[in-house]
Amino acid sequence: MKKLLFMAAVAVFGFTNVNAQENDHGGIQEGKWLIEINTGSWTTGSTAFSLTSSDGETMWSAGLEGGYFLKENLAIKAGLGYSDNGNDGIGSSAFNYKIGAKYYIANEFPVGIDYTGSSIKDFDENPSYIGLEGGYAWFISPKVSIEPKLRYNVSMNSDFYDDAFQFLVGFAIHL
Repeated sequence: MKKLLFMAAVAVFGFTNVNAQENDHGGIQEGKWLIEINTGSWTTGSTAFSLTSSDGETMWSAGLEGGYFLKENLAIKAGLGYSDNGNDGIGSSAFNYKIGAKYYIANEFPVGIDYTGSSIKDFDENPSYIGLEGGYAWFISPKVSIEPKLRYNVSMNSDFYDDAFQFLVGFAIHL
């Protein structure tokens, strides 16, 4: 619980303007767009690209996220994804969605908070999560960044999965 509160404090603190330094990354300014593709572990609710094979079953997910910068360094985001757990039974596939916000502290350290949900095939009740993430944005050009990050998912329905950590590598295009 202490970790969750710490991550929430970091996310909330990140949404305040803690840095008056000039932004030299043209893509994280007000009115710009963000397209993000993440790679990471396969989990329910994933909007990341992943591929895992275990006991002869191949699990995969694919997704995409996009956002709009309301002001410098602060974007609202939405994401869509699809995942398949490799079998043909109940709950074999899921449509995933995400909505949240992302803030770049000092133009280099993205922190985010979001709500992620899944609509699982043949299930009446579906999992949802509150996600907190933080990382580093390595701008390889003024409008392209590689963003390794840690993510903590807080399960809103423990009938499915417990809370979980993820390591993701994001690739972002800032338009």
